[in-house]
Amino acid sequence: MPFQSTQPASQQGAPRRAEYMAGRTGDETLDSMAGVTRLSSLTPSLMADLQRFGNESGAGSLDMLAMLAASVRHGRALRALVQIDQHQVPISLFPTARVAHSPLPMVTLLAGRLQDWRLLQVAPAQMKTPGAAELQQLVHNFTPLPLLLWAVAQRGSRETLLPEIAGTAAYRVTPSADLKVLDLTGTVLAAVERLRRHTTNLREIASWPGFDKSRAQRLLNGLYLQAALLVSRTHPAATNDGWAQTTH
Repeated sequence: MPFQSTQPASQQGAPRRAEYMAGRTGDETLDSMAGVTRLSSLTPSLMADLQRFGNESGAGSLDMLAMLAASVRHGRALRALVQIDQHQVPISLFPTARVAHSPLPMVTLLAGRLQDWRLLQVAPAQMKTPGAAELQQLVHNFTPLPLLLWAVAQRGSRETLLPEIAGTAAYRVTPSADLKVLDLTGTVLAAVERLRRHTTNLREIASWPGFDKSRAQRLLNGLYLQAALLVSRTHPAATNDGWAQTTH
């Protein structure tokens, strides 16, 4: 059966930490109002993508997972201003280098309550894409982008499927997918291995041990962002069984 590909397309130095935490870089002041996005500074296609996702959850709001998906899909380095606890933290995304940067250690950020993260603003990245030397010098502030994508997919605020993979569909993990960096265990690992062998739909995945509808959708979103998901609209297993997702 034919499958629709879901593989995403693959300045200044770092500002001082005090400027980062205040939401400022150089002479630029960032608007801290939720939902403010510098769309005019982005490419038209990326701008349209972010606007579409923003409309999903209502005017003036932005979807963290959808923003990550847009960055990876367009292959564009972005700077996301995220409210994390009492801090406004800029997270820079470098999809071509497959890393993300923040002024605070990423391992600390990812250990927190990702469901409470609130995306305030999106703009082009102000840092240059890091090379090997920069990654070695600032290892505590960088993380492999797949880890950030997976963490937000599994523990962020979004529980519904991303529009690209929603609707009448059947799913399978791509044979070449290398997910070792995620260090999967337990029921998630078992589900991924099952999806390597069989093509199935959302309702069936939700019935597997340790899963429900929400967790099944999080799993599929995470696999999509790893470029590890095949989606078929014509496979015999393709269905939404009344679980159709709203798409825009």
